[in-house]
Amino acid sequence: VQLVESGGGLVQAGGSLRLSCAASGFPFDDYAIGWFRQAPGKEREGVSAIVTHDGDTIYADTIKGRFTISSDNAKSTVYLQMNSLIPEDTAVYYCAADRQIAYSTTWYRAQNDLEYDYWGQGTQVTVSS
Repeated sequence: VQLVESGGGLVQAGGSLRLSCAASGFPFDDYAIGWFRQAPGKEREGVSAIVTHDGDTIYADTIKGRFTISSDNAKSTVYLQMNSLIPEDTAVYYCAADRQIAYSTTWYRAQNDLEYDYWGQGTQVTVSS
């Protein structure tokens, strides 16, 4: 099982980035994929999640309207389009996968990192002011 994030980088406030999470080693369309982030000195927090077999999506209030999650099941890849970035979005962003959330989808479960079975290594996003 492998989850590989990419697309992070340094961007000015107001700019955009698109993160990718490429998955392999498990039945991609049978899982929910979540994006999390962890800023220095802070706990990891849930950002968004998608159920790959029906496209159901969930977002944290802090990023709603600015970030969009999507999936390309043919490529086993989930994307996080991040627009109108602010310095507070600076963090390491991780993607994670879990099968049970795909069939019992609530924000309580989707934003709980303890629910997820598989994790990527993370990609750094830095937003300068």
